[in-house]
Amino acid sequence: MEPIVFETEEGVGCIRLNRPDKYNAFNREMSLMLQAALDKCASQKNIRAVYITGNGKAFCAGQDLAELSSPDMPGFDRLLADYYNPIVTSIRNIEKPVLCAVNGIAAGAGANIALCCDIVVASTSASFIQAFSKIGLIPDSGGTFFLPRLIGWQKALAISMLGDKITAGEAEKMGMVYKLFPDEAFHENAFILARTLASMATRGLALTKKAFNFSLSNTLPAQLKVEDQLQQEAASTQDYREGVAAFLEKRQASFKGE
Repeated sequence: MEPIVFETEEGVGCIRLNRPDKYNAFNREMSLMLQAALDKCASQKNIRAVYITGNGKAFCAGQDLAELSSPDMPGFDRLLADYYNPIVTSIRNIEKPVLCAVNGIAAGAGANIALCCDIVVASTSASFIQAFSKIGLIPDSGGTFFLPRLIGWQKALAISMLGDKITAGEAEKMGMVYKLFPDEAFHENAFILARTLASMATRGLALTKKAFNFSLSNTLPAQLKVEDQLQQEAASTQDYREGVAAFLEKRQASFKGE
């Protein structure tokens, strides 16, 4: 059974973590296949949005700890650099919206890979755990970067140190996730959102994402300059021309992502 299931549906690149018997915990093969799937999504023009979720009861339980004892596994000097950091970097840099649908428990690196996505939705039974402190490690895969920005310094540090289990309802209230969907219709509702993104002016969405990425380190004057430059780029797209024409003609716009 392949640890990643990848398919394209209605303009959406669907990536499903597929080690359900291991709660979709990452092993080397799965991390490399996820990197490859993200590269496909980035390079294929017909893919206009990315949908990441898990098969089975869990989204992702983080690193498969049993694999770490394998003699051919790299040490921590290579583990993040080779297997996790490229995933986070790809998600942030891909010029397409990335929706993460957290269908169950998201722990450790699994939680933080979810939180680095552009939009995160969760099932009502999902949960998030910064499990690193339980084994003497620190949050990785962007956890120390994204979590305090999403929910604030105090809560982020407490959750990271104490390893509290955060329910889906708590995560929504904190601002960790965008929206919850009921378990019985979770994937249906989450995919509708992904399909909606794929039908939109995705060049503009990519530029919006780029602007937000710049904002993480910019001053206000620098960010205003970025907005000026990216808005000019957005205004030169075919999607912008189509959007204005559709508005004036009182019809539904037909965007091409160009």
